[in-house]
Amino acid sequence: LPSRRMNLDIGYWSRDPDGRRLQVNFAIFGGRITWTCKRGHHQPWEPYGPPTDEDWEVVTREAEKRVPRRTIHPKMMELIRRRGFKG
Repeated sequence: LPSRRMNLDIGYWSRDPDGRRLQVNFAIFGGRITWTCKRGHHQPWEPYGPPTDEDWEVVTREAEKRVPRRTIHPKMMELIRRRGFKG
């Protein structure tokens, strides 16, 4: 069985309001969520946000694909479903 680590990375492509491509990265490490993005291959990662409903839907969909393979911890899935709100 693969171990269900308490860290997670999900990356996907999106578009900014001007229509330019944007690489977005969602990460959970130690129970903390971070969103970062970059606009090109040689550009630095920078903070991203606030995430839109569409961003949360993409992350939720990608995380749900990992549940059957047991590569995501149930606590992390709950954190994503609550959109980062604890409790």
